[in-house]
Amino acid sequence: MYGLLYSLVKWLEGTGVGTVIRTTRIYPFIQAIHFSGLSLWLATNIVVDLRLLGIGKKRQTAARLSEALFAWNWIGFTVVVLGGFLLFSGIGTTYLVNEAFRLKLAVFIPVALGWHVFVQQKVSAWGHTSDTPTVGKLSALVEIMLWLCVVTAAVLIPNY
Repeated sequence: MYGLLYSLVKWLEGTGVGTVIRTTRIYPFIQAIHFSGLSLWLATNIVVDLRLLGIGKKRQTAARLSEALFAWNWIGFTVVVLGGFLLFSGIGTTYLVNEAFRLKLAVFIPVALGWHVFVQQKVSAWGHTSDTPTVGKLSALVEIMLWLCVVTAAVLIPNY
């Protein structure tokens, strides 16, 4: 399985996009775009989670806040995915052997994304009033902690 994945990643690095990213000075700019998208996406997630926890101004319910931030959330997510793919296409073989990258991609991201989808589906039920049920608060706290794990793994990538 690893051999097939390695071959696929090696092919990706050999594409025109991968070669340009690897051989020019564009990598840091793509990384900045990736991190900006991540910041936007996580900010919209965390704002809703904090509102579920009862933190912040209570002008809007968590459900209305989630609806208001929905488009920004998807814009941030799209930028994160595209930026991450471009970064990976340039030096994917380096990432494949990086333990922090593998932990981030194989463990934290699927769990965090799954939990995020769960919370987003439930926020309309939990967040119609100012008082979020305990399960909603706990779910919001778990989501924040999972995204902190993803970010921590991402920060550790250059150190491996």
